[in-house]
Amino acid sequence: MNKDVRVCIIGAGPAGLSAGMYLEQKGYFNYTILEKNDHVGGKCHSPYYNGRRYEMGAIMGVPSYYAVHDVEEFCGITHDGPKLNRNYKDSKGNVIEPFEPRKNPLRIPHLMKMKKQVKKLGEILETKYRGYDINGHRGVAEGRYDGYAVTPGREKVSGVNENLKDLALPFKEFCEMNGVELTQEIWIGPYTSFGYGYFDEIPAAYVLKYLDFQTTMNFVNINLWTWQNGTQFIWESLNDKLKNHARLNSNITKVERKDGKVYVTVNGTVEEYDKLIVTAPLQFFPDYADAREDEKEFFSKIDYERYDVLAVETKPEDHPEISYYVFDNMTPERLGHLMVYYRRWRDTKDQVITTYALRKHRDSEEIPYETCKQTVLEDLRTMKNPASNVVNEQSWYYFPHIFSEDYAAGWYDKVEAMQGRYDTYYAGEVMSFGDMDETAEYSRELVDRFF
Repeated sequence: MNKDVRVCIIGAGPAGLSAGMYLEQKGYFNYTILEKNDHVGGKCHSPYYNGRRYEMGAIMGVPSYYAVHDVEEFCGITHDGPKLNRNYKDSKGNVIEPFEPRKNPLRIPHLMKMKKQVKKLGEILETKYRGYDINGHRGVAEGRYDGYAVTPGREKVSGVNENLKDLALPFKEFCEMNGVELTQEIWIGPYTSFGYGYFDEIPAAYVLKYLDFQTTMNFVNINLWTWQNGTQFIWESLNDKLKNHARLNSNITKVERKDGKVYVTVNGTVEEYDKLIVTAPLQFFPDYADAREDEKEFFSKIDYERYDVLAVETKPEDHPEISYYVFDNMTPERLGHLMVYYRRWRDTKDQVITTYALRKHRDSEEIPYETCKQTVLEDLRTMKNPASNVVNEQSWYYFPHIFSEDYAAGWYDKVEAMQGRYDTYYAGEVMSFGDMDETAEYSRELVDRFF
């Protein structure tokens, strides 16, 4: 492609900013990043409170976040934030240690069985499901894999593996079919509590591409990255480093693609480009663009999670000594309840804690936002860490995805076949997974494939 091609990137979250970085590294500098908000980073959002930053979105990373590490190296920054730790409570607020045999002698047979199943899952992922962890979903429904390996070298790999079709099954069914159903008790912590839905509704491909075996073991062993100035700092640093900074407060009201050009109406002014990369939610692309029938058809199948975050103050005597997971509340039956609450700064009590809850399951009615908020505040009282004030709150458009029937029918291969068809390329969360590393990695591959 001509290096002078004019590229418009919609969205300045991890996917859009990474696309700009990878374009620059390949010699493309004639790009523009448009962001509707007044800040970059998307769901990597780290506001200030009492002189320090707290997290309203993404919290942490792991050593297998290779695309995030690309950004760190490009910007000259590193993961220098507070060390994380956690404990567990039941729904009544009692501290429990569910994975400690010495504290749960009656659970020793269960824990031993779980350990064997975790080992078995690791083995079958490397053998029976070879290629399962490749970024993105191209070819999976057809029993193929094609992309970058999840290794420090990220080698380009491809191959045929008919067993990959099993990844279209809900993760619960996938585990039961393979005799590793107890592994869900390990995977649920960094999955459902982080807002990515429930194992009886979400295809295994999403769970395992995000929580591949090495990533999950990093979470289990608390081998985690954080950033002193928050995850938003990563993307602020990248925006500062890019030749072309994102243009904030850019309200796009129209996209028209005709005669080999892309016309974008931004804040009332029409701008002309040659190519378009959409990293903003594809579900809403037809609301402002001249979406074709195939785009409308496929993007209408996208669903998303309703994931709510509260930042709350507590009285010093009520401040939790550590972050807590509440496994009892990570089931569809406990929809709308507090799943995890997070203490970021261990050296002071003058900071907020953040709470996380889901309020939508495929087979149930959506719980109203205010109802969920009040439930979470009541749960904090039950946990003996009551909030004295709500400082910030956010209901995210979170983890866009498709369900098993559309996954198995080849949704991803059909959308991937549309890449470039209307001088338009589709990236962002739904094309890979809704965490910052997977979306950035997908942008890397998109640029590698088409530019």
